[in-house]
Amino acid sequence: MTEAVAAWGATAPDAALAPMPIERRELRADDVAIHILYCGVCHSDLHTARNDWGRTRYPVVPGHEIVGRVNAIGSAVDGFAIGDAVAVGCLVDACLECPNCAEHQEQYCPGSVGTYNGRDRHDGSQTQGGYSKRVIVRDKFVLRVPDALDLSRAAPLLCAGITTWSPLRHWGVGPGKRVAVAGLGGLGHMGVKFAAALGAEVTMITTSPSKADDARSLGASHVLIATDKEAMKAATGRFDFILDTIPVAHEYQNYLRLLKASGHLVIVGAVDQMPGFHSGLLLGGRKSVAGSAIGGIKETQEMLDFCAEHGILPETETIAMADVNTAYERMEKSDVKYRFVIDMATL
Repeated sequence: MTEAVAAWGATAPDAALAPMPIERRELRADDVAIHILYCGVCHSDLHTARNDWGRTRYPVVPGHEIVGRVNAIGSAVDGFAIGDAVAVGCLVDACLECPNCAEHQEQYCPGSVGTYNGRDRHDGSQTQGGYSKRVIVRDKFVLRVPDALDLSRAAPLLCAGITTWSPLRHWGVGPGKRVAVAGLGGLGHMGVKFAAALGAEVTMITTSPSKADDARSLGASHVLIATDKEAMKAATGRFDFILDTIPVAHEYQNYLRLLKASGHLVIVGAVDQMPGFHSGLLLGGRKSVAGSAIGGIKETQEMLDFCAEHGILPETETIAMADVNTAYERMEKSDVKYRFVIDMATL
């Protein structure tokens, strides 16, 4: 039997989020049911609620940064027990058979299923996210939250965290590397923390001089003001790797000049039509522009374990469920340091 669950969601692009009871499916043999304690608020939630990407099916319940405790398990589940602290990120299923899945890169599986606004692989029903009391997820997509992590702050690791961790690891960021992070927000502040903890020399690139102190407190050794033409010119050829976390379409041609030969600029923030650039900026130094999206389940667990070992958590502001629409408005104005987390006890 399905179960009615309290939730908040949107019914149209111009509708505010509001209470919306939803049905959670009956527990399958390989499912884990989770009582949600905290859910992060992501820019993707806002874009989906407002149909900015043209793919939203209504009604929709956002939320893919989920932390909670197991309250039921399917008959074939081995490895989770009632009461375990667990987490769910942007995916709740994938085919687990394609080459990407075989390489633990389920985020690139053609049949991956998003935590919300996705299609269940078995019955075709629409998935609904973490702005709710309970969620049911295939066991292989449930992550363990180490005891050392504060559950009330850990939720943004499941999107903002893994989105920055994955490219840093893939491109070998570590000791001896000079890394720049462009944009100091929900993604950028995690990029700084991770790059510093991995042993790189970290520079924050920002258009806001007022963010310099914050950047240094997060682990940046240097701050580069993108509107300072002389400072940007002096930094030409300085960086091995630039993590571009800016969440909207923007000019990044000047950032390419900052790369060393064979350097990489990786876009993780903007999901948009990006401006072009002169190919000579790549040809002149065998540079590359790439993109990266979240990470696989194995990689996400490794990130959570790394955070526990190194005492890394997002900077968060806890809100009540009823404040989510105000949080969306503030998020659009970058009025949060640096991620909202909903206390689901207030639902």
